[in-house]
Amino acid sequence: MAQWQEVQLLEKAYLEKVHELYSEDHLPMEVRQYLAPWLEDQDWSRAAEPHSAEAHMLFHTLLALLDDQYSRFGTRTEDFVLKHNLRKSKLNLQAKYQECPEQLANVIANLLREEKAILNRGLAAQQAAAQPTSSAPMETDRQQKIERRLVETRAAVQELDREVRHLEELQDTFDFRYKMHRMVANGAPASPELARQTEQLQAMLNNLDRSRKEPVGQGLGPLVGRPGSQRTQSLWQDVLARAQELLGRCETLRDFLLEELAEWKERQRRACLGAACDTSLSHLQTWFTAAAEVLFQLWHILRALGDQHAKLTYLHDPLETQRPLLESRLQEHLSCLLRSAFVVEIQPIMPFPNQRPLVLKTGSKFSVRARLLVKLQDRSHRLEAKIILDQHPPDVKGFRKFNILTSTSKTLVQDDPQMEGLVCDFRHISLKDQRAGASGKGSKGASEGLPAVTEELHLVTFTLDYKYQDLVLELQTSTLPVVIISSNSQFSSAWASVLWFNMLSPDPKNQLFFSAPPAASWAQLAQVLSWQFSVATKRGLDEDQLHMLAEKLFGLEATPASTLTWARFAKDNPPVFSFWTWLDGILSLIQEHLAQLWKDGHIMGFVSRKRERQLLKRKQMGTFLLRFSESSRDGGITCSWVEPGEKGQPKVRSVEPYTKVELKSLELPDIIHDYQLVAAENIPENPLKFLYPSTPRDEAFGKYYTERREVDLLEQKKYLNQRLIRVSSRQPSEPWLPEGMVEASPAAAGPGPDPLEVLELGTDQLELGASGLEVLEALEQELDLMRFDSAGSNMLRGGDPYLPLPDDVPPPVLPGNTLFLGANDFPPLQVDSKDFQ
Repeated sequence: MAQWQEVQLLEKAYLEKVHELYSEDHLPMEVRQYLAPWLEDQDWSRAAEPHSAEAHMLFHTLLALLDDQYSRFGTRTEDFVLKHNLRKSKLNLQAKYQECPEQLANVIANLLREEKAILNRGLAAQQAAAQPTSSAPMETDRQQKIERRLVETRAAVQELDREVRHLEELQDTFDFRYKMHRMVANGAPASPELARQTEQLQAMLNNLDRSRKEPVGQGLGPLVGRPGSQRTQSLWQDVLARAQELLGRCETLRDFLLEELAEWKERQRRACLGAACDTSLSHLQTWFTAAAEVLFQLWHILRALGDQHAKLTYLHDPLETQRPLLESRLQEHLSCLLRSAFVVEIQPIMPFPNQRPLVLKTGSKFSVRARLLVKLQDRSHRLEAKIILDQHPPDVKGFRKFNILTSTSKTLVQDDPQMEGLVCDFRHISLKDQRAGASGKGSKGASEGLPAVTEELHLVTFTLDYKYQDLVLELQTSTLPVVIISSNSQFSSAWASVLWFNMLSPDPKNQLFFSAPPAASWAQLAQVLSWQFSVATKRGLDEDQLHMLAEKLFGLEATPASTLTWARFAKDNPPVFSFWTWLDGILSLIQEHLAQLWKDGHIMGFVSRKRERQLLKRKQMGTFLLRFSESSRDGGITCSWVEPGEKGQPKVRSVEPYTKVELKSLELPDIIHDYQLVAAENIPENPLKFLYPSTPRDEAFGKYYTERREVDLLEQKKYLNQRLIRVSSRQPSEPWLPEGMVEASPAAAGPGPDPLEVLELGTDQLELGASGLEVLEALEQELDLMRFDSAGSNMLRGGDPYLPLPDDVPPPVLPGNTLFLGANDFPPLQVDSKDFQ
């Protein structure tokens, strides 16, 4: 079924969103209707590119199809308006997009994309509604108790309400008849009818008496002292006892709800760190609303008892002595429930540079949402929430203060007709440092002796005044602590602070956490690190990868109880970088260049050199694996393979790591495909044959290869030859150095190989620094001028023998085995008169 046909079958709420989508005059809905299949079959995204010839072709085709559709209408009266609208739509499109058809292509591409999103949401909602109750997730024991307690309290409070209404009717009827009897009896002579009415009132009063524990103490004169005054239990007393029992049930229900809410907040905290947690509030909102309805109904019952007390009372009236205590207890329950029901549904988050929450940048927009989980009892009263940053800032010298640049108040609205809760959505708000100068830039850093800017925690707080009759409450809720930065370069270290706080802090409002941050166990840290990869790359870390990371941090004796300090986790000490800096660089590298390879499991990633050799030496020659470099600050990936070594023993070799700089020019699958070494017979050969454990290279990476033209292949081949294909003939350990250690230079490792031996390796070069390579290249060029190259190739320069020599390379010497030369082989004789001076 076409997308447009499916859209028209959606429910009313989603159809309204579709109408809103086409409400603006970008593309008329009648055009979408008549050309639906054709519009959905075109690649509008490609046509939207600047100066696209396809955009012009599609634009004129669209106009022609509209003309064809126009001609299909007949001469009937009902077709007249349709023809008019279609003709008007065509003329408007022609006038608006004639000179810029790319703009129309972009409009249609965006409309189809938004339309698809609405369709997906609508279908998901229909599917969820159609699922049987048995397919719902298994309820916990506490959730089942909440459901049962809600059913019980609803039934009990409704029964109590009916009982009270019955007693109210009895007393109101008695009051009316008693007043009428007094009016008739005043001044009227005694009569049998008046005596009969008095007996009826006496019977009614006796019935009312059963509803009170004590005699009335006042009344109709002769009716006082009637039978039944010695009853120890009455209907009113029973009502009060049942109300008190209901409050006890509601208190237990409230405790269950608070426990469930605490678990939801913990799930939300873990979700902020990347865990796959259900943070939906639908169940909590249903439960809180139902519990609030029970309490408000009980509120009305107690108020009704108060009205009855005002009409008729007596000495030791239980309505006078017990009802105020019940009202006070009920108000306490309501206050606790409503204050707990005000929550932060979406923690502060910026749309850029990525979706990591709780890190805010001055001058950049962010959004946050609070929700009240109960509906209003008085719909005429408007609720307005205010947002405050650092309502009670910590008493720390130099603690930064910020101004919120947009409106600080929002009215709570009902975001979904099917949901009873109310939300206040703060969007596009930003912060400015109060100490910022005229340039608008904030403080450059923390004062001496204070924590770093990325360790300074701030709280965003919402306040709300809730009013219902004489119940007035101030509701308040706060976000998790946020880190505020002034530069994108601080983003990684700020996120490290967010991770460490939410992983270890028992108090979600502790803004002084980093004054003495605790250490983390490997069991805690491993889970959080795996979450980072899951949310950023759609694939977490397996046990082997986590084991390698544990060994890098704690050595071979690593256990789940091994602990890591905050400084070792996140504190850079140049030239050594922290563990988190290295790991976040790898995350960024995967997101930008290796996402699909990592998600599909082609990158082993985290594997030690020792483990790498153990894995590869047991495999057939040409088996290779991909792992992350342990010495690249901003993330690097290297390739290691096994080949025959001396005496036939397997030898593992590795290529110099590729970083973002190289991968921007050429994708890793293309590098693997084009990789070549020059064998002893001067024949280029790709040593990468099987991806570990035994998958043929092209079978594993074939779908990722880029389609390239011959001209592009030549340029990329040169690029590979110049920079990327450089193989290490040593096996460096590349350890991650703990804080305080400095990596030794290549020269410190001992005397290197003879330069001539290096030249004999061809492309098999040492992983030297830039200066060392320049020296070797210069030496190589000098030796080339003195040495005879029997093959006539540029093998000694590490180049590709199938590519022409660069312009700056001297011409090769003539082959020594050429005995006879033709006349054309000699260069023309050049005679200069200066030679004869």
